[in-house]
Amino acid sequence: MLGHHCETSSIYKRTPSRDYSSMIDVEENSDLLDNSLDKETSNPSWKLSLPHVLTATISSFLFGYHLGVVNEPLERISLDLGFNGNTLAEGLVVSICLGGALIGCLLSGWIADGVGRRRAFQLCALPMIIGASMSAATNNLFGMLVGRLFVGTGLGLGPPVASLYVAEVSPAFVRGTYGAFIQIATCLGLMGALLIGIPVHKIPGWWRVCFWLSTIPAAILALAMVFCAESPHWLYKQGRIAEAEAEFERLLGAPEAKYAMSELSKADRGDDNDTVKLSELLRGRHFKVVFIGSSLFALQQLSGINAVFYFSSTVFKSAGVPSDLANVSIGIVNLSGSIISMILMDKLGRKVLLFWSFFGMAIAMVVQATGASLLVSGLGAMYFSVGGILLFVLTFALGAGPVPGLLLPEIFPSRIRAKAMAVCMSVHWVINFFVGLLFLRLLEKLGAQLLYSIFASFCMIAVVFVKRNVVETKGKSLQEIEIALLPQD
Repeated sequence: MLGHHCETSSIYKRTPSRDYSSMIDVEENSDLLDNSLDKETSNPSWKLSLPHVLTATISSFLFGYHLGVVNEPLERISLDLGFNGNTLAEGLVVSICLGGALIGCLLSGWIADGVGRRRAFQLCALPMIIGASMSAATNNLFGMLVGRLFVGTGLGLGPPVASLYVAEVSPAFVRGTYGAFIQIATCLGLMGALLIGIPVHKIPGWWRVCFWLSTIPAAILALAMVFCAESPHWLYKQGRIAEAEAEFERLLGAPEAKYAMSELSKADRGDDNDTVKLSELLRGRHFKVVFIGSSLFALQQLSGINAVFYFSSTVFKSAGVPSDLANVSIGIVNLSGSIISMILMDKLGRKVLLFWSFFGMAIAMVVQATGASLLVSGLGAMYFSVGGILLFVLTFALGAGPVPGLLLPEIFPSRIRAKAMAVCMSVHWVINFFVGLLFLRLLEKLGAQLLYSIFASFCMIAVVFVKRNVVETKGKSLQEIEIALLPQD
C-alpha cells in the first residue's frame, strides 16, 4: 500500500534526471520492494492513532456544516434581517465566509509550521465559535456578514491542517483510509446542517439555533486537542527529538517508534528548517507540483459542486421538489459516494478515481442542462434536473471531492508541504468565493442550460488535465513521487 512505501521512502536513491520520466521501471521496482519489505516488517495497531485522527476530523465536520448551514435557512434569514429579494446580498452571506476562509488558508501553512498542528486546530476553532455566536445573535445584515467572515477564517485554517495532521500521525497501512475520513466527516457536517435546517420554515428564529449548535463541536475540538498527540514530524523538524519519539510511541506503540524515528532521520535532508519563501512555490523547481495541486482545486470548484451544495434548495424548488427531501437525498448520496471512495482509494488508485469522477460529473451536468432545456418539459424536466444533481454529487464524492486533499500531502516534499498546501487551497477558496457570490446572478442572466453547460465544459477540461498531469501515487513511496514531479538540480 502507499502508506507502507511512504514510511520506507528513505531507502530509495536519487536517479539521474534522464530517468525521471521512466515511471514503468519505478513501478516494477516498487512492487519488488514491497514484496521484500512485507516479510520484514509488521503493521502497528491502528487503534492507538484512531482517537487522534477522529478528533482532528471534527474540523472537517465543522467545515461541511458551515458550508451547508445557510442552504435551507437562507430565505428565512433574508426575511428576518431585511434583505429578501436581493440576490447579491444573499450571495454575499454565502460567499463572505469563503473570503474569510481565504485569509485563514493563506496563513495556515505558516501557523501550522510555527505553533504546531494541535495549536493550529485550536486556533481554527476559536473564530468559528465567535463567528457562529455573532451570526446567531445578530439582527441585521452587517452582523451576519461579520460573523460569517470570522467563521470563514477558521474554515480556511482547518482543512489544510487536518490533511497534514492525519497524514503525519496515521500508520502507513491505514493512511489512505484515515485520509478519507476527512471527506466523510465533511459529508456528515453537510448532512447535519441540512437536517438541522429542516424546521426553519415552521419554527420562527430556528436559523439562529442552527448557528448556535455549531459552537458545540468547535468547543469540543479545542478542548480535545489538548489530549491529542502532536505531529512527530513537526516535533522532529523543531529539533525536539525525544518528544517526537514519545509521540510515535503513543501513535504506533513502542516497538514501531524506534523504526519510525530511524526512517525519519534517514529521510531528513537537513534543509527542513530552512525558511520556505513564497517565491519558491511559484517558480523554479517547486512550480510543477504547486501548479498541479492548485489546478486540481481550481477545476474542482469550477465544476460547480459548491453551487449545488449552497443553492440546491433553490434549484430543487424550481423543479417542484420539496427542499427538505432534496437536501436529505443529496446528503445521503454524498456520504455514500465518500464511503465507496474510501474503499476504492488504495485499490483503484487516485488518478483513476479522479479521471472517472470528473468524467461522470460532466455527464451529470449535461443531464441537468438537458432538464433545463426546451427538449423536455414537465415531469421529464424534473427527473432530469433532480437526477442530474444527485448523479453529480455521487460522482464528485467518488473522486473529485476526496482525492485532491489526499494527493497534496503525497506530492509535496516535506520541506514545503504545509506552505504549499496553503497556497493550493487558497486557490480553492478564491474560486469558491466567486462561485458562491455569482451563481444566482449568473443563473438569472444566463439561464440554467447555458450555466450547466459551462460547468460540464470545466469537468471535461479536468478530465484532460488529470490524464496529462496527475501521477498515480498508489503503491509508490514519497521519494518516487518526488522524483517524478520534482527533478533535482
